Amino acid sequence: MLTANAQGIPGDPINVGLIGTRDDVVRAFHAASWYPADPVTLRTSLEIIGSVLLDRPYKTAPVSPLYFEGRREDLAFERPAGGSADRREHVRLWQALANGTDTRPVWLGSATFDSGVTLSRDTGQVTHRIAPTIDEERKRLIEGLNRARMVVGIDQMKGIGPTLTGRNAEGDPYYSDGEIWIARLVTAGSEAAKPAEITAPPPLIQLKDAAFSLGSRLLAD
Repeated sequence: MLTANAQGIPGDPINVGLIGTRDDVVRAFHAASWYPADPVTLRTSLEIIGSVLLDRPYKTAPVSPLYFEGRREDLAFERPAGGSADRREHVRLWQALANGTDTRPVWLGSATFDSGVTLSRDTGQVTHRIAPTIDEERKRLIEGLNRARMVVGIDQMKGIGPTLTGRNAEGDPYYSDGEIWIARLVTAGSEAAKPAEITAPPPLIQLKDAAFSLGSRLLAD
């Protein structure tokens, strides 16, 4: 349940999942005011540098590629959190199953918050630093899709497991309760009648999540 960079170094963890067709996924992110990321090219790389240096918007800035089970992400979306591309919510998604339990594709993704821009220590290319509070970004993403009435159910499954000392391929620290939040999307963009409620995990999982929530707050302080 870890991604990796092109050199095979462990990257950001898998922490979200979606159930729906590719069109369902694209429609859901559009409804929640997220933007598809541009591909990484010389032009887009220069544009993201200009966005940061000149503090100008670039809502579809590229994301650096990551790999899951040997494959580069299938989709990537972002949501700006400021006037330029240096701070943003973003997620990479991989289609993990063509047909899940309700005969629709299952997507696994890594959602993190970009807190600033730096140069990659491996490639020298422009990349972002992530905020360590990846559980908060997982929650923001799923709750945002839910507020947009694009979700009919939310469940949890085990991901990387609890960690307070995680680091991604660029050396950025992160901590997490290790769960994946799975959202079942509406079909064909039809809005849900009301926001979905997350299915409560077993009591022991709730206790573990509460302990790691406290631990993460202590680390943040």
